[in-house]
Amino acid sequence: MDDQACPRCKTTKYRNPSLKLMVNVCGHTLCESCVDLLFLKGSGACPECMVPLRRNNFRVQLFEDPMVEKEVDIRRRILRDYNKREEDFGSLEEYNDYLEEIENIVFNLCNNIEIFETNKRIEAYKRDNREVIQRNKTRVGRDEYALEEMLELERVQEESRKKELEELEIEHKKKKARDKQALIEELMYSGKDAAQIVNEFAEKAEKQREEEKQLPPPKPATEFSTGIKFGQTADPSLLPVPKSEEGPLFVYEPFLVLTEGPAPPPPTEIEAKGYIAHIRGETPQENAGGFTSTIACERALQEALQGLYYTPTAGLSLAT
Repeated sequence: MDDQACPRCKTTKYRNPSLKLMVNVCGHTLCESCVDLLFLKGSGACPECMVPLRRNNFRVQLFEDPMVEKEVDIRRRILRDYNKREEDFGSLEEYNDYLEEIENIVFNLCNNIEIFETNKRIEAYKRDNREVIQRNKTRVGRDEYALEEMLELERVQEESRKKELEELEIEHKKKKARDKQALIEELMYSGKDAAQIVNEFAEKAEKQREEEKQLPPPKPATEFSTGIKFGQTADPSLLPVPKSEEGPLFVYEPFLVLTEGPAPPPPTEIEAKGYIAHIRGETPQENAGGFTSTIACERALQEALQGLYYTPTAGLSLAT
């Protein structure tokens, strides 16, 4: 975005790194200084398209293409009222038609096509579906509140765990300092052998390191950072999936094929004894997919030998 410039004062980000471009509903950009100058009274017209604009509707440009900013703003504004869900329709086809209508409205407003007629359609929809729109807004508000509550819960738990780990680290450092001081005093005033004392303290330090690796489980948080207890308003559909107990591991058992005939030769004999002499060789594409002429020849031999030992009496005895 270094080559972007304000269309009015021609200032670029290269000459002014702190340049802040802003965009309004029309999709045309202006730098912050030009916005303050042109919209000193709170409202004015866009210098490029002369569309009436208000100062408080300008926002910082996030995308390099201003038309993307315009589409994002239009889509957010349209979806605020076109907030029906799939369960509000009798069939999937009706829901797809509804989504297609939304895309047509967004396309028309983004490209300045039939603006007056499109706005009339929007107003008619808002008038005919006032109750549904309000109900869905309330439902979205509840879902957002439940999601925010869960995010706050996770944040509180993370902060509590972090604080607990910091306290454990401080306690371990203090304990190491005490052990070090005890070792020095033991070496100075004890009549024991120095090597024996050092070995005893080394073993003790090793045990302490093993204990430090076994961190205690985090304590569950029961309230927000403001002190308010967690409620029961969270949507059950947003709760994490419970962990199921793992069963026994899968053990592979080779599949036993009853061919009722002699066993086909192994792949090494198929190549050594010339079985594949009259088999078409595989192409590079087939070889890349795992196909070889040996596999085809082995399958053909297996099918040819299958059922040679079969007799009606043997078949009846197996059936009984």
